[in-house]
Amino acid sequence: METTVNTREQLKEIFDSVETIAIVGCSDRPDRASYAISRYLDSVGYEVIPVNPNHSECAGKNCYPDLHAIPDDIRIDIVVIFRNPRFTADMVRMAIERAERTGERPVIWTQIGVSSPEAERLAKEAGLTYVKNRCSMVEHSHLD
Repeated sequence: METTVNTREQLKEIFDSVETIAIVGCSDRPDRASYAISRYLDSVGYEVIPVNPNHSECAGKNCYPDLHAIPDDIRIDIVVIFRNPRFTADMVRMAIERAERTGERPVIWTQIGVSSPEAERLAKEAGLTYVKNRCSMVEHSHLD
């Protein structure tokens, strides 16, 4: 697969091949998009792992403070980022560090408005698939 995802076929391939999705910036507030999207992804069969240093639980699941805190025996297939764009590159760096330690090759998925050129460059240099400025819930719900 190309490093940057652009087609519906590529998105379908991603969703068909993954099991576990880390939601970085997941909120415990039902009125927040990250909460709704984490619940949706859970409801369609993905194992969702909330990541937020400000919560111990989000959307009814144990929440980790960062990607490094998730036990290495839990494989992360997609890292969905809900952080301000100024933090996106740092989240990608953390995903890369974890990948180097665990051997994972997670897809980096930036929700609408959170991508940054630096984050995309870092993912590309690490050989990680990068989904830029797309809503994971909307994209999944539109797949055949």
